Amino acid sequence: MADSIVILTGAGASADSGLATFRGPGGLWEGRQVEDVATPEAWSLDPAQVWRFYQMRRAALSRVQPNAAHRALAAFELQLKRRCIPFVLVTQNVDDLHERAGSTPLHMHGELASLRCEACGARCRDLQGLDPNRFIPCPRCEYPRLRPDIVWFGEMPFHMSAIEDAMAGCTLFLAIGTSGAVYPAAGFLEIARAEGAVTIINSLEQPGNLTPEDRYVEGRAAEVLPELLEELLTEIGAE
Repeated sequence: MADSIVILTGAGASADSGLATFRGPGGLWEGRQVEDVATPEAWSLDPAQVWRFYQMRRAALSRVQPNAAHRALAAFELQLKRRCIPFVLVTQNVDDLHERAGSTPLHMHGELASLRCEACGARCRDLQGLDPNRFIPCPRCEYPRLRPDIVWFGEMPFHMSAIEDAMAGCTLFLAIGTSGAVYPAAGFLEIARAEGAVTIINSLEQPGNLTPEDRYVEGRAAEVLPELLEELLTEIGAE
């Protein structure tokens, strides 16, 4: 069925680990204007507020664990690697749950576990310095504050060249827990269809970019993904 697979995960993949989804009741931005915490302008105008917000998000990572969806994806990736089937996992999520489960994702929106220097461009992984009231200086050039290594609104997502290359040869595209409303990720489904790929979407509600060509699998990722991926592995093995 497939010889080149791309999977895209969104907030729904991490929801069952206890991380808030992007919007909605209890959502990540509830009580906050996006412009106050997730734009370059906010960082320029009030870096202390933005830093506190992301330090809280970074600290929350220690209180959650990968769920069944993350573990199923890691096992799926391992099986495909053993069969020498090209596979790329792209995530819109900024948590590190895919990595902790054993996957190797491309974080198109950045990572909470990473900090970046605006002066010299150095990146460092740090989940120890979590004081919300103290900036962390750059260990390379000593610039007084590192910024969250997150793609804010108005900034270009990471790894786009690698993602575009993967999508160009995609024969199976699976989107998990995404709204289908945030671009450029929302456009991947259309690209996959144009490539003639099998397209599958899993979410709690049908996303706005769904068409009759797509297979829709309703439900929580942690509940439906293990069985779905096992089904796909069986179909791949039957080729």
